[in-house]
Amino acid sequence: MIDHDRLFKELLSNFLPEFIELFFPDISAYWNPDSIEFLPQEVLTDVTEGERKIVDLVVKASFRNQNALFIIHIEHQSSAEAGFNRRMFTYFARLHEKFALPIYPIVIYSHDSPKTLEPENYRLEFPGWTVLEFNYRVIQLNRLNWQDFVNQHNPVASALMSKMRMDAQERPTVKLVSLQLLTTLGLNPAQVQLISGFIDTYLQLNAQEEALFQEQLASIEPRQEEEVMKIVTSWMREGIQQGIQQGIQQEALSLIMRQLSRRFGSLAPQLQEQIQSLSVAELENLGEALLDFSSLADLEVWLRES
Repeated sequence: MIDHDRLFKELLSNFLPEFIELFFPDISAYWNPDSIEFLPQEVLTDVTEGERKIVDLVVKASFRNQNALFIIHIEHQSSAEAGFNRRMFTYFARLHEKFALPIYPIVIYSHDSPKTLEPENYRLEFPGWTVLEFNYRVIQLNRLNWQDFVNQHNPVASALMSKMRMDAQERPTVKLVSLQLLTTLGLNPAQVQLISGFIDTYLQLNAQEEALFQEQLASIEPRQEEEVMKIVTSWMREGIQQGIQQGIQQEALSLIMRQLSRRFGSLAPQLQEQIQSLSVAELENLGEALLDFSSLADLEVWLRES
C-alpha cells in the first residue's frame, strides 16, 4: 500500500518554500523563508473519538523585517473525512494554546474522488448568533487542472501534477510533462529522486499507457529526452534491484521453512506469519540459530526476542 502521508511529508519538508511560493503568495510576501524551523510532531489525544492524533507538519517562521513569529500548520488528507473541519479546529486550538502565536492552517486533499468541494471552515452557531467561525486554507488537488501548472518553474508543481484532475487518457502525457519540468529545475540527484519517485508512485502506467508514454517521449527535443531517460532508467535499475532483493528473501524463507518442517513438523499459522515477516538478515540469523533449537519452544523464544 502507498504511504501517502509519508510521501507528502517528505515533499513538503524538502520543498516548503517552493510549496508556499506556488500556492500561497500572500505568505511569500511577508515571511522570511530562511527562518523556518520544523517543530517536532505534536501528538494530541482526541477524547471524543478515544484516539491519539499526530499533527502532520508544524513550522515556525518569522515575519520579514519584524521581530515576530508565526506558525504554519499543514495537514495532508488522502481521503475525504466527515467532521474533519472540527478536527482542524481542535488542532488549531491546541497549537495556539501551546505556542501562543498566530497560526496559518492549511489542508491538502490528495484523494482522487469524490471531487465535491471540501469544507474550509468550522462554525459554531445558534439561531441568530455565530459563536465561532474558524477558517483554514484548502488545496484540493482533484479540483485543480494539471495544465495550469505546466509552466510553473517549481518542483512542487512537477510532483503534484500527478495528483491533479486529468482524464484517464492523459496519464502518460501528464507523467511526461511532469518529468520534462523536473529536468529543467537544476535540482541535485537526491531531490530529483524524491520528486521523480513521487511522480512514478502516483502515475504507474499499464502496458498500453507505457507504450504511449514512450511514443511521446521519442517526439520531444533530444537533449530533454536524454534527461528524462536518465530518470526512467534509474527507476528500472531500482526496480531490478528490488526484485533481486525480494528473490533472495523468498529463497531464504523457503529454505528456513523446509528446515523447520523437517525438524518439528507442520508449523502453526501464527508462527508461519511471524517467520514470513522477517527480513533477509533476520532469516539468515534464524538459519544459524535453528541449529541449536531442540523444540518449537526455542523457536518461539527466538522470535519473541529477535
